[in-house]
Amino acid sequence: MMTVPAFTVLGGGPTVLMLHGIGGGHLSFAPQVETLASAGYRAVAWDMPGYGHSAPIEPYTFKGLAESCIALIEGLKCDDVTLVGHSMGGMVAQEVAARRPQLVNKLVLCGTSPSFGKPDGDWQQEFIRQRTAPLDAGKSMAELAEVLVPQMVGPGSLPEGVRLATHCMGLVPAATYRRALECIVTFDRRANLPQIRVPTLLVAGEHDRNAPPAVMKKMADAITHSSFLEMKGVGHLQNLEAPEEFDGLLLNFLALPKALLH
Repeated sequence: MMTVPAFTVLGGGPTVLMLHGIGGGHLSFAPQVETLASAGYRAVAWDMPGYGHSAPIEPYTFKGLAESCIALIEGLKCDDVTLVGHSMGGMVAQEVAARRPQLVNKLVLCGTSPSFGKPDGDWQQEFIRQRTAPLDAGKSMAELAEVLVPQMVGPGSLPEGVRLATHCMGLVPAATYRRALECIVTFDRRANLPQIRVPTLLVAGEHDRNAPPAVMKKMADAITHSSFLEMKGVGHLQNLEAPEEFDGLLLNFLALPKALLH
């Protein structure tokens, strides 16, 4: 039986489940949890397997991560759920939508893509080597975060949000970070985009080099019932760099009846 991962929950109403990225944790969505709960939603933010108090899974694959997410959705006992996925969490959201589409009511995909990089194993291995080199040299995750997070954000980012992102990444176990990197380079759900039938909002940061706006716009074009929004002045961590603007976009999307989104 699949173990239900750890999560935080606040508020009551329609369920919005938030899935963080590779350097995150449930705290990565702290501003959104508060905003959504006060707006009448049941706001849930998970710790992906291996993060926070969630037990790791073996093997560490997108199939396993999706099954863990599905176990959480079923454990929450909601008829349907809106999935909000950032970066790697957006990939998990796509995987869940592909495997159990009937569970998903709406999708919000932020700073993510339908596949990772080039179909070149050497390139992917080099990406992993570059990201793990500081750890191999004896640096801690907190030290790694101090270097990486500033490279991810845009010129208009909120300093408090950047500090929270740095804090969250510093809490990630190094072993989990390594496994997640090995997992993320395997992702490819490009063929599934036309099969996504639920209303989908795609949010890109103007200065996001990991998931550039052009990539996310092309992704939106492949999803039937989708809308695309680009946030100016921010990079990869949209919900933390400009939380008020991000929350406004999210609430507007959630408030729209499904009929108007088709």
